[in-house]
Amino acid sequence: MREGVRVEALTELSSASSSSARFELKTSAGVFTADAVVVATGCYQPSAHPRLRGAGAAGVVNLHSSNYKNPESLPDGAVLVVGSGQSGCQIAEDLHLAGRQVHLAVGNAPRCAAPYRGRDVVEWLDDLGYYNMPIDQHPNREQVRDKTNHYVTGRDGGRDIDLRQHALTGMRLYGPLENIAAGQARFKPELKRNLDAADAVYRSINRTIDAFITKQGRSVPEEADYQPPWEPESESETLDLAAERVAAIVWCAGFASDFAWVKPPCSTNAAFPAMNAGSAPYLVCIFSVCPGSTLGARVVSGVGRDATHVVEHLANATKRANPLLRRSCTWQRPLERARAGRHATRSSLSVNAAAIARPRPARRQKGVPRR
Repeated sequence: MREGVRVEALTELSSASSSSARFELKTSAGVFTADAVVVATGCYQPSAHPRLRGAGAAGVVNLHSSNYKNPESLPDGAVLVVGSGQSGCQIAEDLHLAGRQVHLAVGNAPRCAAPYRGRDVVEWLDDLGYYNMPIDQHPNREQVRDKTNHYVTGRDGGRDIDLRQHALTGMRLYGPLENIAAGQARFKPELKRNLDAADAVYRSINRTIDAFITKQGRSVPEEADYQPPWEPESESETLDLAAERVAAIVWCAGFASDFAWVKPPCSTNAAFPAMNAGSAPYLVCIFSVCPGSTLGARVVSGVGRDATHVVEHLANATKRANPLLRRSCTWQRPLERARAGRHATRSSLSVNAAAIARPRPARRQKGVPRR
């Protein structure tokens, strides 16, 4: 095991290679080869930084949420927090509770309760089978991968974050940031819409849990329906950074995906490798901890189950080491192969269980008679 090693490229070795291994990894510690690779780098690596003209206002410190430590690490003065996903809301709340003047640009992130009717919401959703749902069966499967997580906090043992309540105690809320120019931040007038949409998701999750409790006949504490304690009378669309003594901007724009180091034919998509049931788009080049298996793979409670799935897939492939690990990788679009009666082109990285169970025979070497 080695730590601090940067992987620069992952490629498949050609059948003409002198090496018996299938993959080559070029790293900061040298070149390695392997019969099987599990890519467990997570889905998102580089921090995302919006390119806004004038964001570098004179005298204003800019930092990404990943570099935020605590209120004391920022210069004295007000803080503009851009983004209202989990990081944005938690950082904004942290600063607000520390007595800092916070200006929060609110995006379209949804929210949920932390505890609800005597249990953590995640426990209820797990009972509902939500985290067992395969991504490819989700009604919004194309969007769910990049969907912003619901904002909530583990602070004080876990509780809701209610931006409306914070507005009552001095936090200033705006719509999404549009640009910054000449020391002026401009916002889209979408604050009310975004707050209402987040609350609608909050209520929807709670009502789904209510229906499950009723169906199960469980005896648990009742909770009243959420009623918003604050409504924006009007929407401020500008913020003068100097006049409001804004000393720092915390950019909570999340992270991007970058798999450019995974070279074709291991992957043809630098943003996201092709996925199949969350295990292997590429017979034994396995992409782990990407939202491709079940929704549970996105939360800590589902990591163990997802890891088991990956290891089982790897073990099954390894059992067939001779025909599977020592030949040039083949992959296919199962439907196209069934219709056309041949392998699909190398643009597809999907592979199904049938393809693994029925590997193609190894190539006959010269001088070796056919059986």
